[in-house]
Amino acid sequence: MLVEAWITLVVIIVTFSSLLISKISTDVLMMAALTVLLVSGVLTSQEALLGFANEGMVTVAVLYVVANGLHETGVINNISNKLLGRPKSIAQAQFRLMSPVAFLSAFLNNTPVVAMFLPMLTAWAKRHQLSTSQLMIPLSYAAMIGGTCTLIGTSTNLILNSMLQDYNPEASLGMFDLAWVGIPSTLIVIAAIVLFGPWLLPKKPSSQRDIHQLKRYSVEMLVGRASPLAQKSVEEAGLRNLPDIYLASIERKGVMKHAVGPNEILQEGDRLMFVGVVESVVDLSKIKGLSAVEDNDRHFLEKNISRSLVEVVVSQACPLISKTIKESRFRSHYNAVIVAVARNGNHLNQKIGDIKLEVGDTLLLDAPIEFFEQQRYAKDFLLVSSVDNSQSVRHERGYLAIGILLTMVAVVTLQWLSMLQAALIAAGLMLLTGCTSVSIARKSIDWSVLIVIGASIALGAAVEKTGLALFVAENFILAGTENVTLVLLKLFAVTALFTAVLSNMTAAVILFPIAIASSHALGVNEVPFVVVLMIAASASFATPIGYQTNLMVYGPGAYTAKDYLRAGLPMVILVAIVSLSIIPYVWGLK
Repeated sequence: MLVEAWITLVVIIVTFSSLLISKISTDVLMMAALTVLLVSGVLTSQEALLGFANEGMVTVAVLYVVANGLHETGVINNISNKLLGRPKSIAQAQFRLMSPVAFLSAFLNNTPVVAMFLPMLTAWAKRHQLSTSQLMIPLSYAAMIGGTCTLIGTSTNLILNSMLQDYNPEASLGMFDLAWVGIPSTLIVIAAIVLFGPWLLPKKPSSQRDIHQLKRYSVEMLVGRASPLAQKSVEEAGLRNLPDIYLASIERKGVMKHAVGPNEILQEGDRLMFVGVVESVVDLSKIKGLSAVEDNDRHFLEKNISRSLVEVVVSQACPLISKTIKESRFRSHYNAVIVAVARNGNHLNQKIGDIKLEVGDTLLLDAPIEFFEQQRYAKDFLLVSSVDNSQSVRHERGYLAIGILLTMVAVVTLQWLSMLQAALIAAGLMLLTGCTSVSIARKSIDWSVLIVIGASIALGAAVEKTGLALFVAENFILAGTENVTLVLLKLFAVTALFTAVLSNMTAAVILFPIAIASSHALGVNEVPFVVVLMIAASASFATPIGYQTNLMVYGPGAYTAKDYLRAGLPMVILVAIVSLSIIPYVWGLK
């Protein structure tokens, strides 16, 4: 090997070792590796930066905006309630998650599937008090392995089939030919995660806290006219066992009912009294069918589309002290509506409008965006602070957001536009139609993930440029054996290894001529070798940088590289066993 190849090999070994044993963030380690390759001359400046102009990386960034549009319109929350339901265990939650994701990934690009499910899954896990670390990796794995079930499941399948057609037109694969091996592989991965997830996946501590040790708000929510929650029980409406908040009582036609049970049927006009922390009040305000304000206040707020929640602490100088909220005409004074009140951690067992304001009360306000700048130094409040992620949900644009998403998927599936082109148009439409705003969309992008993707692509380019990939393939796959099954096993292993440092597309394209040469050297059919390439290229379970979807769930799941190795290596082995048991019998070796 050339000196540059040895340098690349050392950099890869050091980087992966650091990922396993170090607490340094992945993006920092990957940029450090890229720096070494650049300074040592292995890569030119153009080659080092090529990954940051890569279409796949840009597509991931744009899809964050599309997913944010779905989140801001409440679509994700509604879908999660209907599709994912209310699981009774983490195993049931994993099955309910992985099954639809795998199915969708068989026909759609897995990157937008994961981008769509990410915010949905985070909210769903919080609502049902599930550890996200036991759900994010299953989400990525289901998307990856689901793509092996059809020819259009991944772009790698299409490219390899095209290369196979160019080499031998009679050897082309059909749309569902891969299902022979893809479906069993998908089933075995889902089964393994569901059965052995507690041992394979880390269980990071959830954000669940003792509500009695935190500042508690009293908040009153209305079941409005034509609400989808009317005539549903408290449990069916998803208002049971909420994280860090509980339903204290219901007022119905002037009668207060305490100790509300899960089977209590909600009715239009019900006033629901909740007690909880501010983050949970934010989540509650985004549930379709609930409103934190009266009808007249809601009409007022609809004129201020750009609004969010703000916390304020009442000062001694406030002119509304000792008046009830209803008497104070707070909205007229401050152009904002009081959503909830907190007082010394106590539950205020009365309607919001009947609460008399006192010095030191903390108020949660639904206010225009400019309220913060207008009141932050006002003498009426001791403190004014914005609440993160509290922008109002645009439920009325939900169907529009779904239409944009489905149109994007359709034009990509019909190959009218590339994934990047369709994603850019979809993101633009999300912004133009008001499904999300520029400021919110900008914050939704996970820049650390994009840095890792860009650096990973550059690292893969170094492996290919220096000849390291070709050297390993030629000196390992065919070395010392003429046993066809063993050669297929080696091909699978090398492909899985390469996809750990290269993109699966790059790894597959590099190894394609090696696979064809191997089949010829053994005098057997080349199709099984190409199918092994397709399956192994999607079995990038063992490293966070092995696949874009692994990177996308890396941060939300709070994972380390070791977590992927522990969960992913058994999956690689299982898929290899299933594949090598089926492929020779379906396509033959002669």
